[in-house]
Amino acid sequence: MIVSVVSMPEGVVARTHVSEARERLAASRFLLVDIELPEETSPDEQPVAHQLGLEAEDLTWLGRESESVRAEFLGDSAAFVVPLVEEGQVAHVHVFVTERYLVTVHRGPIGAIKTLLARLPRERPADSVATLFLLLQEALETYRRSAVQALLEVEDLEDEMFQQRRPQQVYHLARLRRRAALLHHSLLPYVEATDETLTRRTMSGRFPEERQRLARSYQRAAKSVLTDIASLQDACRRAFVSYSSLVSGEQNGVINRLAIVSTIFLPLTFLTGFFGMNFTYMTDELESRAVFWLLAVGVQVIVLLIALYVLHRTRLWRKLRDDNGSDDR
Repeated sequence: MIVSVVSMPEGVVARTHVSEARERLAASRFLLVDIELPEETSPDEQPVAHQLGLEAEDLTWLGRESESVRAEFLGDSAAFVVPLVEEGQVAHVHVFVTERYLVTVHRGPIGAIKTLLARLPRERPADSVATLFLLLQEALETYRRSAVQALLEVEDLEDEMFQQRRPQQVYHLARLRRRAALLHHSLLPYVEATDETLTRRTMSGRFPEERQRLARSYQRAAKSVLTDIASLQDACRRAFVSYSSLVSGEQNGVINRLAIVSTIFLPLTFLTGFFGMNFTYMTDELESRAVFWLLAVGVQVIVLLIALYVLHRTRLWRKLRDDNGSDDR
């Protein structure tokens, strides 16, 4: 367990032991305590709330694995389980805030927490609630960055498809679509829970004006991030449609070529079958070599020239030529 205690509003970070963090939580008027739990916790280890001396609060969920999203006010305190994107995966930060301190608990290192700690000396939030909204905004930014990066990848991939279509592109698109679904399904329940909680809190009349402003700013940012994720989902669907259109266009080109070949060889096949019939006239009357070459070669050449002329004058030949020109480009 790694315990970081941040003296506020200076933003000075110090690594310490959990017992010292417990003492400072009981005495300090404005404190941020960040606890990084190991990926695997011993089953006989005491709960985080007990180690911090928060037994009076209902905090059995604090630091527990596989905890669902949470956003609720508990009198003068508030509890959150905040999802964020860490190295392409969704992680969760458990947050407990009062008027005097803010406690964050997570498993493994979280980049958003490090970014928040680096911002504190510049931002200098007025109290623990303002620090909480900074953390919530930073979590939203991880979703925004992930959605924007994936959206740029989709657009680049779509440009590559129009230059040269490859089967690997559809697999890449499928991964991006799964990422968009992961972002949406993990963020939407949390945004709905926080929106309901903050709206109920602001309507109670006991929420200061400055905190109402922070809450409204956070709600606007959350809706904007959801819009970015929706744009990513639309872009993935559009890219799949573009890929399908390219495949259909290539299939149409193949069908056109087969139609031309069939048009050319169908009369030749008819002549071959006709003169190959075993009738007396065919075997007795057409005996000279000149007649043989005239019928075997001359008639077929004439039919072939007529077929090519007809194809050249029709839209089918011009369409095939245009398709070949597009493939070369």
